[in-house]
Amino acid sequence: MKRIFFAILFTLLFNLSFSQSEQSLIENCIQNYIEGTSYNNPESISKAFYPEANLFLSHKDKPLWIVPISEYVTWFQKGKKGEFNGRIGKIISIEFYNDVAIAKAEILIPEKKQEFMDMFLLKKIQGEWKIISKAASSKASNKSGKKILFIVSNVHYYGNSTIATGNSFAEIVNAYDTFVKSGYTVDFVSPKGGDIPLAYINTSDNLQKEYLYNQDFMYALKNTLNPKEIDYKIYKAVHYIGGGSAMFEVPENLDIQRISMQVYEDNKGIISSVCHGTAGIVNLKTKNGKFLVDGKKISGYPDSFEKQDGEYFKHFPFLIQKTIEERGGEFKFSKRNESFVEQDGRIITGQNFQSSSGVALKIIKLIEKTN
Repeated sequence: MKRIFFAILFTLLFNLSFSQSEQSLIENCIQNYIEGTSYNNPESISKAFYPEANLFLSHKDKPLWIVPISEYVTWFQKGKKGEFNGRIGKIISIEFYNDVAIAKAEILIPEKKQEFMDMFLLKKIQGEWKIISKAASSKASNKSGKKILFIVSNVHYYGNSTIATGNSFAEIVNAYDTFVKSGYTVDFVSPKGGDIPLAYINTSDNLQKEYLYNQDFMYALKNTLNPKEIDYKIYKAVHYIGGGSAMFEVPENLDIQRISMQVYEDNKGIISSVCHGTAGIVNLKTKNGKFLVDGKKISGYPDSFEKQDGEYFKHFPFLIQKTIEERGGEFKFSKRNESFVEQDGRIITGQNFQSSSGVALKIIKLIEKTN
């Protein structure tokens, strides 16, 4: 029995590793296209495509404009090689089966208020993934290219218990929707990258239901970025999401701490959190060694609102309010189930999921005012 168990386990792990490897190879292929078209690098574009690939594009005078890749590459020989030309690309989704794949990438040109959606068909040819065709369409867009980084957790259980927890879906959705409707782009990062557990999903809530069945949005939650993949320079703010998962792995993660403080100190950006997400900021320190919360007004889920006799509560590694107050912060909150947002300079925090949209709006207002 043990041999069978380990054989099954090995097969599952091998398949998972294989899938992750193929996913990364496909991502690399599409990234060659994105970087090549954003930085006028024809060689990088050619590397992404099969030599006989065609692009199926829109044209005002043609029902279908078919452009060979050999012609398409020449369009990017006009600009200065390596110089950013205003195109901002992001992989939206990837799906593959054996040696074929389909993928989607968003291309923004904020100066022209234009958004392209590129749809790719890829095939693995002689051990390399290549784009064999691309179709694209565009529309007018308010997307500015400004980015917000949501920080989430990979933890499924409270500590070492079997009590399930997750990231608050309501907090994610309410803030995410506010940002994207205002023209912002949101990325997700977690300590380990990859998929994250979700909690507090309410399909009777129209907004939550809309996002739960949005394949591109759920793909992003299934494929969160690893801290090593994050370039802090491109973010205007970091936003810590709550839910019980937020109490674990995120607060002590040194890479995430570094990213947050680089956004705050080097980018002059914003640090924000909601509910239990405030646990993520208690360990943050400035370059002079002081705790970030020292002398600041901070909100989050208050200790007194916790079920003190609840089994889950026994597994908390620390108390949010108590820790913030011990580190010089002034913890602020209001009645239960009411939106409450506290802003102290470039630190914006909220009490609960009802505060998520309010926190996002404060962040947007501060960014736009600063710009």
